[in-house]
Amino acid sequence: MTRVGFVGAGRMGGPMVSRLVESGHDVRALGRTSEKRRAVEALGAQAVAGLHDIARDADVLIVCVFTDEQVTRVCSPGVLAAMSPGATLVVHTTGSPSTVQTIAAHSPGIDVIDAPVSGGPHDIAAVSLTLFVGGPDDAVARVRPVLSAYGDPILHVGPLGAGQAVKLTNNTLFAAQIGLLRRAVALGESLGVDEDKLLEAITHGSGTSRVAGFIAASGSVDAFVERTGEFIGKDVDVVRKIAAELGESLGLLDDVINAGIQP
Repeated sequence: MTRVGFVGAGRMGGPMVSRLVESGHDVRALGRTSEKRRAVEALGAQAVAGLHDIARDADVLIVCVFTDEQVTRVCSPGVLAAMSPGATLVVHTTGSPSTVQTIAAHSPGIDVIDAPVSGGPHDIAAVSLTLFVGGPDDAVARVRPVLSAYGDPILHVGPLGAGQAVKLTNNTLFAAQIGLLRRAVALGESLGVDEDKLLEAITHGSGTSRVAGFIAASGSVDAFVERTGEFIGKDVDVVRKIAAELGESLGLLDDVINAGIQP
């Protein structure tokens, strides 16, 4: 049994907490308000009001918040200092590779792993959430039994920061494919084919993709973007910022991304 501290028991984190409990781990999850503590307890975990108390005595501290800024606030020097030597910090939040690298540089004595995810709550419940993991081989091996409570496949893609790089690249391509489908729908409509009929047909043709299947299930590109645009757009903003810092261009990808994520 592993002692797991969990920060961010929301839309994605909540089902993760539930699966960790079901898998036999000793789970403490952050709940700053009485309402959130009740929600955590309903998942079977012990609700704790303070970040330091979550970090203290945890073998693995998992962070599943929304933005890089929130990760930095959660992983403050004081919180990290409360972790036991040899413990592991796992960051599921998608963000810049430099964020986790900076945290690791200021956290001697603990291992830091970035493990952004691909999938949704239904994948967590089915233990089929994809994890792109970056970090030292031995640390990844130690936390794999914990992450396997909800993750499969768990893809160790390189050193710390590599998981973020893969996830950001994946979501950039995802946004570009949405843009291509939007343009394809416009072409189809100009040829007299309704969007829903075109999308359904494409899923059976050589032009199909996982993205096409998702959008066809939503009924339209606009409906899909309305549901997911905030999450994809956040990641694309990070990619653009990193590319600018490197003096790189997204090239053809950038030509279609805006069409993809704008409703």
